[in-house]
Amino acid sequence: MLTNQLTIAFRALKRNWNYSTINVMGLTLGLASCLLLFVAVRYELSFDTHNKNATRIYRMLGTDKTSTENKPNTGITFPALAALRNDFPDLKHQLTMVSQVRSAVVSVGGTGDSGKKRFQEEKGVIAFAEPEYFNLFDYTWEKGSPQTALTNPNTVVLSDRIARKYFGDTNPMGKTIRLDNKMDFVVTGLVQAPPATTSMPFDVLLAHASILAYGNTSPPDSWESSYQGAQIYMMLPPQTAGMESPAVRMEKQLVGFVKKYYAPESVKKLRYVLQPLTDIHFATNTANFAQRSISIEMIWAMVLIGFFILGTACVNFINLATAQAIRRSREVGVRKVLGSTRSQLVRQFLGETGVLTGLSVGLSLLVAQVSLPVVGDLLHIAPGAVTLFSPLPLGFLLGLCLLTTVLAGFYPALVLSGYQPILALKGRVQAIGAGHYFTLRRGLIVGQFAISQILIIGTIIAYCQMKFFRSVDLGYNHEAVLTVKLPANEPGQLANLRAKLAHEPGVQSLSFGMTSPSSTLNWSTGFRFENNDKDPGYGVVMRPADTAYVGTYGLKLIAGRMYQPADSIREFVINETFMKRLGFQKPEQVIGKVMTVNGETVKKPIVGVVKDFNMYSLRDRVEPSVLTTQRGNYVSMAIKLSTREGGTKAISRLLKQVETAWTATYPAFVFSYEFLDDTLASFYRSEEQLYSLLQLLAGIALFIGCLGLYGVVAFMAETRTKEVGVRKVLGASTAHIFGLFSVDFVRLVLIALVLSSPVAWYVMNRWLQGFEYKIAIEWWMFAIAGIMAVGIALLTVSFESVKAALMNPVKSLRTE
Repeated sequence: MLTNQLTIAFRALKRNWNYSTINVMGLTLGLASCLLLFVAVRYELSFDTHNKNATRIYRMLGTDKTSTENKPNTGITFPALAALRNDFPDLKHQLTMVSQVRSAVVSVGGTGDSGKKRFQEEKGVIAFAEPEYFNLFDYTWEKGSPQTALTNPNTVVLSDRIARKYFGDTNPMGKTIRLDNKMDFVVTGLVQAPPATTSMPFDVLLAHASILAYGNTSPPDSWESSYQGAQIYMMLPPQTAGMESPAVRMEKQLVGFVKKYYAPESVKKLRYVLQPLTDIHFATNTANFAQRSISIEMIWAMVLIGFFILGTACVNFINLATAQAIRRSREVGVRKVLGSTRSQLVRQFLGETGVLTGLSVGLSLLVAQVSLPVVGDLLHIAPGAVTLFSPLPLGFLLGLCLLTTVLAGFYPALVLSGYQPILALKGRVQAIGAGHYFTLRRGLIVGQFAISQILIIGTIIAYCQMKFFRSVDLGYNHEAVLTVKLPANEPGQLANLRAKLAHEPGVQSLSFGMTSPSSTLNWSTGFRFENNDKDPGYGVVMRPADTAYVGTYGLKLIAGRMYQPADSIREFVINETFMKRLGFQKPEQVIGKVMTVNGETVKKPIVGVVKDFNMYSLRDRVEPSVLTTQRGNYVSMAIKLSTREGGTKAISRLLKQVETAWTATYPAFVFSYEFLDDTLASFYRSEEQLYSLLQLLAGIALFIGCLGLYGVVAFMAETRTKEVGVRKVLGASTAHIFGLFSVDFVRLVLIALVLSSPVAWYVMNRWLQGFEYKIAIEWWMFAIAGIMAVGIALLTVSFESVKAALMNPVKSLRTE
């Protein structure tokens, strides 16, 4: 029986090969898209779940009770850890502090500077950690002990991945690495590298007991100064049924903790909250050590889009299957006369759907495997972190196969199997089912194009926002600016480096500072203005830099003058926002006023005001900022390249000259540079990811919709062959015949635009709310989406409608 049904199914599919091909193509793309989105979503949702106690681990965050912005501070004051252990003894060994090293040079081997191998490690590779760190986070140990490996100062635990990088295949235990050419650490432990899905991605874990000797700039005993790179994690007891959540209970206790240790001004503002470890990856308003986050809304969007795309493929199948219902009505009539029951016919037609779906599953697995590297790169998934050939993805694909068979095949099977045999054999079923059938088909086409247009509108709005990012005036000149990292410098080194580079062709200007105007490395601190010792309730962002900083970046001085050269803080230049927060309307009014920053006691004068510039990404508003001198914080060199010396060869030559001069000044370090435009682009990596994803998925959804539309038009052209012939004999033009097939579909596409526009506006408006500086959603964005959809629909319809219009009417009238 099964063999007979399969044979009949293959014959039917072969007889209607054109429609079968369209269905297979649509289902293949739909299933492949769903599978790829499934492994991507599974990858994102698996962050930090490898820790067996992940649901009990929390990160402490500081929030400002007086602020309306929901931007918690991940940084913690250094004395807080010891105080927490003292006040909460039950958590003594379940508390740990992790202090990230932003970037460092690791030197390995050799007897002198010339014989050492050096590795420039960026943020997210090295951190200071305590032995208690391993009580919270799970590692597989290959050598050493988690209880003792980081107990003593100047010890380090390496991952097997970084150990191979530093020492090759030799045993790293007992060997020494040197950090930033100033401190040695002995390898006392070797662990397996953390998985790609972790918020704690460190390959080099240094003993936290050495952090102050290493040279951390935060005062070790200050309760008023937090360090962004230092974070506290704790593991709370399990949830007890009927009891208050341990996290809620702990947060209440932390209110008293703040009152006990902090100054009255801080108590009014500061509140500690606990963030679950499993939420860190999805919290886009707080930073994490992995430097990668995704909103839960984005996750849900990916899930919904995947099922929408699969839905459009199922709609194709239903449309084409019901379109062929009249053609197969006599077949149904004959089968019923010969004794077939309705349930047998339903199984037969579901079997045909299953054959098509099974073929599509095999092809979709091939398409997904080929596309996986591209999608992984697009979504920033670590290479090799996901695979299609594992039980869960394959099980998901099998489930999709069954779901698709039911969704796409059940309704057509009911329609086909429900024909009355006498009417079917007489060819009179069209009149019975026409009204319901055409209403359904039009509704399905509208649904298909509504999904496509939501994605198209989203793509257009995302493109406009990304274009805005690239073209908006940031308040300074960021084009052709090369930024080079500097190690801790000694007196005379900066002057020596400037002397070597200042007169090089292609160097327009050169400046030393802590960072570029827009940066993720920001130093926020408190201040006191004039003779008012009261806390003003907000802080300032410091930008230590030399006197060439304003000219190199093209900042606009709107009042006063630049500060004089100095190695320490002597004078201040502030921005417009700070001037206005101080209560002054004109920049000249603030010149000569005095203030202190960062807990200093000697007041220094404000000598200038610069026009506002963006200090962060465009997600955030401009904050009060202070420019001043402080050579100890100059860790970056900016070189403004001359536009007269453009071209790839000229830039390559200049880079070699800069590297030569830099290496001569700092021979024991690794030269590292980046163009400022690239740095700014990295701020919007997640937005670029969304834009690229929307582009891809909108294209797939539109292509699947057009496949179905083409199939329906092809069937209409076939069934209306005689009508077209009569119309041509009576004088109808090719344009008239084209309009006969096109007008109805254009109307459906416009209805889809009307239905999709409010949904697209709501979703994209919510997305734009995450930016302080953003575009306005305008009517022409929806008009472009409509024009695109109508144009593509007309192009799709034209293939078959023009072919029907050009057919010889004599041949058309002879067609049965």
